[in-house]
Amino acid sequence: MKQAEREEAWSRVNAQAELVFRDGESMKGFLNFMAGCTPQSTRNLLILYEQNHEITHPRTFDKWKEAGRSIRSGEKGYTFFAEQEYTKEDGTIGNGYTIAKAYDISQTRGPQPLPPQKHLPEEIIAAMVENSPVPLAISDQLPQGVQAQYVPKQHTIFVRNGMDETATICAIAREQAHASFDAVGSGYYRQAYAAQAYCAAYVAAQKFGLDTSVFQFDKVCHSCAQLTPEEKRGFIGDVKRAAYSINRDIQRSFRDLEQAIQPDDFSVAAPKPAKASKAKAEKEPER
Repeated sequence: MKQAEREEAWSRVNAQAELVFRDGESMKGFLNFMAGCTPQSTRNLLILYEQNHEITHPRTFDKWKEAGRSIRSGEKGYTFFAEQEYTKEDGTIGNGYTIAKAYDISQTRGPQPLPPQKHLPEEIIAAMVENSPVPLAISDQLPQGVQAQYVPKQHTIFVRNGMDETATICAIAREQAHASFDAVGSGYYRQAYAAQAYCAAYVAAQKFGLDTSVFQFDKVCHSCAQLTPEEKRGFIGDVKRAAYSINRDIQRSFRDLEQAIQPDDFSVAAPKPAKASKAKAEKEPER
């Protein structure tokens, strides 16, 4: 029964992978889901999206219990690949999975989570520069039509000078995705990862609430039309890893900034010493 359950779950994952690449709107919808959901495995992103496009923070019953939240009565869980450790025949510990049920945070009781903090575009750019996986350099020499480019030989991202903030963020994110693909060491060359980097930049921009109306995905879907379901899962996995890496680096920069010691407008001033009265302050005349 467990084997049949696993096969059925994987069948649904592969079917959903095919649907994601059906057209540009299908791809856009799934990338929106990836941007709005807490980090998940590729298989969980696909099977959760198949069940409910509105899921944002799924956990198993036990994980919610550990977090101090309870499941609302009558709520039905979503099919989910839960990580599981097991003991191999040689006695070592292996990592696998089991098919379980997960519940979205909207299905739980507990304190309202704080909304994500909003950041200005210039703050995002500063954070991207601060924790970039490779150095960034402003350039006035990039060819026409090139907003930014990662150059593997120099391990540097060159960014066109004078672009608006949103274009700058999206361009840097795309090239940071390229830099992350090059770091994998799997024979990187730009065209092999151009579509994945483009999609990762979109996810990163969505996470920060930027205007993403210029992104179009029909060309991405057309270029991937001949891929097998497994290869499409691999494509999504590449996008996910790059987008998560970009977001993780930016968030780390924001955390470091928040933890820095700096004054604010509500510091408590030390009380001033009381002034001595004029009578006591005057020196008595010598007798």
